[in-house]
Amino acid sequence: MDVVNPATNERIDTYDEASADDVADALGRATDAFEEWRDVSLRERQELLASAADVLRDREREWAELMTREMGKPVSQALDEVEKCAWVCDHYAEYASVYLADDHHPSPPGTTVKTRYDPLGAVLAVMPWNFPFWQVFRFAATYLTAGNVGLLKHASNVSGCAVAIEEIFREAGYPEGVFQSLLIPSDLVDDVLEDDRVRAATLTGSGPAGRAVASTAGANLKKTVLELGGSDPFVVLDDADLDAAAETGAWARNLNGGQSCIAAKRFVVHDAVYDEFLDRFVSEVESLTVGDPTDEETEVGPQARQSLMEDLHEQVEASVEAGATVLTGGEPLDREGAFYPPTVLTDVPADCPADDEELFGPVAAVFRVDSEAAAVEKANDTRFGLGASIWTEDRERGERVAARIDAGCTYVNQLTKSDPRVPFGGVKDSGYGRELSEPGIKEFVNRKTVWIE
Repeated sequence: MDVVNPATNERIDTYDEASADDVADALGRATDAFEEWRDVSLRERQELLASAADVLRDREREWAELMTREMGKPVSQALDEVEKCAWVCDHYAEYASVYLADDHHPSPPGTTVKTRYDPLGAVLAVMPWNFPFWQVFRFAATYLTAGNVGLLKHASNVSGCAVAIEEIFREAGYPEGVFQSLLIPSDLVDDVLEDDRVRAATLTGSGPAGRAVASTAGANLKKTVLELGGSDPFVVLDDADLDAAAETGAWARNLNGGQSCIAAKRFVVHDAVYDEFLDRFVSEVESLTVGDPTDEETEVGPQARQSLMEDLHEQVEASVEAGATVLTGGEPLDREGAFYPPTVLTDVPADCPADDEELFGPVAAVFRVDSEAAAVEKANDTRFGLGASIWTEDRERGERVAARIDAGCTYVNQLTKSDPRVPFGGVKDSGYGRELSEPGIKEFVNRKTVWIE
């Protein structure tokens, strides 16, 4: 597995792929570890998770620079990602015992009836490259603390991050086999899923990858949680604070180089404020600093791979050929590395890529609508349903519009984000199940009824 720095297109490391025998050994270690880990007290698991947060913070610069080298994330944003991983560890170190406490039910006199939450076993996590630490800790902090053991199949271009995360859990004091990284190609995922020692799977990634994992897991009666793509609407109504909407919107589209499932991608703007918003939005987008991701001042780095940048540009070109107008950006930068500039498209025709596909990069498509009802209709005119952002000075109006948006999470006067305190996930082609908060830690448990006479 070759790891290439997308800022220079130079190979920086190579990792050996695990063989089928290596995978079998890892599954054996996971099975043995689970038999002991499931009996470790919840308090001790929480203490270990708090230790993982300490390891993250103690070496945060090291982890951040690793992310930057492997997938191009600006180092300031990589540092934020490390801190967010520590935060999710802090959260479950404090609240897991509350979330997993037994639920008691009405029962006849002299009896006790309750639901307890027992772990399932080994959970396979297939994770993407765009948030190479956060996506992993989002699953690991919950499922390991619930008493499961974890097997990580990370994206091959962030193999160093996969190895580092295993090191973090080991340094924090987790027993051998409780968390393992499998450096395997995608064509071995089905074999792992079909193994009886794996009891569940979670995936964050593309729709085709999610369907493949869900199909194999379903055929083997194993539960899955899928967080797939998104084409999130950013709705600007006629009474919005335009300065705030434009500033936040530019960041919501271009954070992490625009490579986020919950990035604002389709800007749906009321006709009464369209021109004014567009002027401010383009100005904010053009003010973003594009450059070397190791520079603290850089806000937009390269795309994670040269091929991804080329795919994105093909989508932009196809949209322009269909009639879209480029207001800024729209061409790869003339420099070494996979750099694509923040781009704004208007006059986007129906059914072109910018309208009905996910653009996984710093390209915003702006649409004009003539009413609140039309804004809702356009926001929902997508097969995706991950997140949405609504902008209005009227909080009651914002809540009313949010209720009509088909998405797993909708934010009013805020960009869409994941937060350990609230459930996160999508509907429609954006997947199913929830991560984070109380629902997240209960996705992969046996809700066992216990009746004591």
